[in-house]
Amino acid sequence: MAVITRGNHPKASWPGVKRWWGVEYKRHEPIWPKIFESFTSDKQYEEDVEEVGFGMLSTKDEAGAINYDTAHQGATSRYTHITYALGFVVTMEELQDNQYEKLSFKRTSRLARSVYETEEVIHARVFGRGFNSSFAGGDGVELFSAAHPTDAGNQTNIITAADISETAIEDMVTAIGNSKDSRGMKFKNSPRLLIVPNAGWFEANRIVKSVLQNDSANNAMNVIKATNVFPEGIVKNPYLDDFDTDAWYIQTDADEGLTHYTRMEWAFDKDNDFDTKNAKASVIGRFSAGWTNWRGIWASQGA
Repeated sequence: MAVITRGNHPKASWPGVKRWWGVEYKRHEPIWPKIFESFTSDKQYEEDVEEVGFGMLSTKDEAGAINYDTAHQGATSRYTHITYALGFVVTMEELQDNQYEKLSFKRTSRLARSVYETEEVIHARVFGRGFNSSFAGGDGVELFSAAHPTDAGNQTNIITAADISETAIEDMVTAIGNSKDSRGMKFKNSPRLLIVPNAGWFEANRIVKSVLQNDSANNAMNVIKATNVFPEGIVKNPYLDDFDTDAWYIQTDADEGLTHYTRMEWAFDKDNDFDTKNAKASVIGRFSAGWTNWRGIWASQGA
């Protein structure tokens, strides 16, 4: 077990240090709550089960019988909650001899930064694994796939790999507009949010927010801006850069898409060990993150 002793911060035992630095950085505003629908849970795991409804009507001949259809259960997505925890131990002597209260008393609050970072990385990992067939969802394929199995045949939530551009966005928005349910019936699926890694932030803004058509000598309107394709704007997620710097995503208003379950809220605690008199502090929580309805998030892996 790792223990913070006087040897970890030898300068802290003597006066003369003007400033301690290295951990007090500004944090990003929480990103994952803008993207994931959040629920609480009181079980070991939660399951979202697809209900496949009826298909289109068929013709009925004069004096003929009506054709009857049936509904059935579809894909099942399971969210198994994972426990995340971190703590630290400080010796009694280190606490007594440390000349800098700021260094000592701030340690517990710094666990909050670890909580924030963990949440963002775990939720970004849903995107990072989205093109990897080793991480299949409830329907048996990865999140971003051209072969999501349905009663009406394979369906897609990707476009041909292309870097973000006006044309590529239009292609994806057009594909989203042709969304179908598992019986092959079209439904209204509309873009609401453009999600990009840090590396794509500037280009995304040039494309979406230019008054006129981006990178063109034509005096043409920027249709993406004029028609307000992304009513909730652009989200920059620098945690996506750890997985892919040129992939980009469009989130739609389809229900049951990216999902987060909180099983146990973050709990901070501290105590002292009777035998050693060492001080202990910890944080612990349980949650899960994943996806249910792949129609709620579309992607291009970039060129």
